[in-house]
Amino acid sequence: MSDIGDAEILSEGVHGDLAKTMGVEFLEASAERVVGRMPVKGNTQPYGLLHGGASCVLAESLGSIGAALHAGAGRIAVGIEINATHHRSATEGHVTGVATRLHGGRSLATYDIVITDDEDRRVCTARLTCMLRDAPGA
Repeated sequence: MSDIGDAEILSEGVHGDLAKTMGVEFLEASAERVVGRMPVKGNTQPYGLLHGGASCVLAESLGSIGAALHAGAGRIAVGIEINATHHRSATEGHVTGVATRLHGGRSLATYDIVITDDEDRRVCTARLTCMLRDAPGA
């Protein structure tokens, strides 16, 4: 993913099968900030609430793209730690995540991800750290 640009991130097919299956849309992408959203429908647990794991998938998808853009050409980003606090449930509409870079070094990048519902209420706060490595064969 490190050899792609911001515009390519926003196009189809560069964000992996899981994000596509869950309906994640990327709206903005740079090394400093990545924004995306996904539907609640289809991503719920048995009680009809947004699954906490779905929030983690959105958070890691956004943070990983930011880290890959930060890493640059010939490098890759691999998630090594994620944590999430679930503040409230969502039962309909979409949730939107905003990943903001907290630290961008040569070997690690850390992002704060805030996920909100359609009424701009915080659903989840997550933090992702990615290890940055040279791409295999680079």
